[in-house]
Amino acid sequence: MRALAALACLGFALGARADGVDALRAFARDVHSARAAFTQTVTSPDGARKKQSNGRFEFARPNRFRFVYDKPYEQHIVADGQKVWLYDVDLNQVTVRAMNNALGATPAALLAGSAIDKEFELSPQPARDGLEWAQAMPRAREGTIQAIRIGFKGASLAALEIVDSFGQRSMLQFTSVEPNVRLADESFRFVPPKGVDVIEQ
Repeated sequence: MRALAALACLGFALGARADGVDALRAFARDVHSARAAFTQTVTSPDGARKKQSNGRFEFARPNRFRFVYDKPYEQHIVADGQKVWLYDVDLNQVTVRAMNNALGATPAALLAGSAIDKEFELSPQPARDGLEWAQAMPRAREGTIQAIRIGFKGASLAALEIVDSFGQRSMLQFTSVEPNVRLADESFRFVPPKGVDVIEQ
């Protein structure tokens, strides 16, 4: 779930009557790179169990991004535009997948991709928790993601909620957002550390 979740954020000008879909389209059009900190809370289908993690995210269009989970378990997810690398530090293992097999209708594709209408059906949602929301339904129904909802506060994307086919919810809340920041190409290159098991999928 953490890998899917993947996610990022920004700030950009919105019109006075903009809804969540308008904000998302402006983000896709105007924000070419960004970095932010995030807190992710995963809630079980019955709402009884919650797990929280923290990390950092950055992206540069098209299709380059880096998620770094710091706590409670260190994990790196890096996309260089061709491949996606998932490095689990505790397992001492790297999983590699081709970009076209890994991205699809995921939160990373929604935020860092270049063809959101191709992968998602977008619709505005009622305001909730002080945010304006957009819903993105994957056009391909065979994946594990049931729906993605994106919340905006003022001129910034503030939250991203993922619901999977089992009813599990993952909520990412963003802070310290820096839109259109200059990012080094090296940020999106991954070289497996020596001694790490590398699995190609």
